[in-house]
This record gives sequence, C-alpha cells and structure tokens, in this order.
Amino acid sequence: MHVTTADKRATFRKMHESGCFILPNPVDVGSAKALQHLGFKAIASSSAGFAWTIGKADNHVTVEDVCQHLAALSSAVDIPVNADFEGGFAVEPDKVADNVERGVRTGVAGLSIEDSTGDKDKPLYDRALAVERIKASRKAIGDSGTLLVGRCEAYLWGVTDLKLVIDRLTAYADAGADCLYAPGLKSREDIAAVVKAVAPKPFNLLIGASGLSLQEAQDLGVRRISVGGSLARAAWGGFMRAAKEMAEKGTFTELGGGYPGGELNKMFG
Repeated sequence: MHVTTADKRATFRKMHESGCFILPNPVDVGSAKALQHLGFKAIASSSAGFAWTIGKADNHVTVEDVCQHLAALSSAVDIPVNADFEGGFAVEPDKVADNVERGVRTGVAGLSIEDSTGDKDKPLYDRALAVERIKASRKAIGDSGTLLVGRCEAYLWGVTDLKLVIDRLTAYADAGADCLYAPGLKSREDIAAVVKAVAPKPFNLLIGASGLSLQEAQDLGVRRISVGGSLARAAWGGFMRAAKEMAEKGTFTELGGGYPGGELNKMFG
C-alpha cells in the first residue's frame, strides 16, 4: 500500500503527542530502508552523515544537494522523514523561507532550523534575527502539515548557558516551532529543565554523551531521541579500520566483521 506524504505527516505529528521514540539517522536510501526494515517508525536525515557520503565536510553541502537527498529518502520509505535542514541555507528570513518551501516539497514530514552562524567568534544569530528566521519558516510551511523543529545550537558551540537556551527555545516555540531541540545537553538536570520549560511542546534529545537509555529519556519527559551522525561514524569506523589494515599491513582480518551480504540482499530483495 502506498503511503502518501499527507499520511506520513499526520503520523509524525501523532507520534509527538505522547511517549518517547528513537529517530535514527540514515545516510542514504539503503540505510533508510534498513532502518524501516528494523521497525523504526520514523527517521531523520543527518547533515554530517549525508555530507560524508558525497565527500564533503558537514555544513559544506548546498541546498540543491540536500533537497535531492531528502526527496530520495522520502520516496524510498513508507515512514516519516525529518529533515536536518541546517540553518536553512541562508541568513535572511525571506531566503530561509524560500529554501524551507523547497524542503517541504521534497515530501519530508518534519524540518529543523538551527540558529548557529558557523562563526566561532559569534556562533549564534542575534536572538531577534533567530526568532524571525523561525517565524519565516513557519509561514513557508503553511498548511502543509510539515512539523517545524526549532534548534538552539549554543551547547554545540561552547555557549553552555542554560538560561540562554531556554529563553531561545521558548521564543522559537512562540514563533511557531512545533518541536524544540538543543543538541549538546548532557546532564539529567539540564534536560529535565528544558523539557519543563518548553512543555507542552515536545523536546528532541541528541543522545550524545548523556548516556541515557530510551526509558530514562522518556522518564525525563523527552519526546524523541536523535543520534545525529553517530550511525554514520559507526559505519565509517568499520570501513576505515578494514581499509587501514589493508593499506598499512596488507592483511584482511577486519573484513571478517562485515554484515552478511546474503542478509543485505534478503532485506533489499
């Protein structure tokens, strides 16, 4: 049975109403299909994971690259896809809005917008501009049913000011974000404080170094869990270990740890 984009978006919104779910991050169509095969109910793209597949560093892909990738993921699976849409590939709100419209047309069920500038000397957009960028994204999404995720990147850039994060996330919620996200939070206390501050809107946790399980995150009130580029790094870990062994030692023992080809053919058959 073909699942329509509207169905996926409705399903995704429903998933954010209660409980807690894992939103794993594939890097391509094959890994997206594998995650669906394993029973995950939704997936999210990874800006880093995708960039590495085309030989680029994270945050060095174009909006064209990303929209092609998102369209491929969305058409390959019957489950909702959340887009890591970085900072909207523009600074000015109206240009962010134009790109968000393009992102929505790929068939994604959700789309996130970050507030980081990429400049380590001034890592975050001014608060007022960051809020306007969320408002513009909300307007661009319109009545499509696509879920908007507002992200505060402060902790990833070394700005470990919880009051600033909470202030920004609540402002993004007021500006129209449906779900809030602050990657880099580690302590249970910080996570619980942010969950409480943005409630009743759902909070997305980047599992990272928090060490929490799905159940522990749910107990703190987290609604969904992302792993970012971690699955991609895990795959690259196996690839690079095997390739380095061949290059440096001329031996092939690491190849023995690969996933069985027959199983992969069965999964994709």
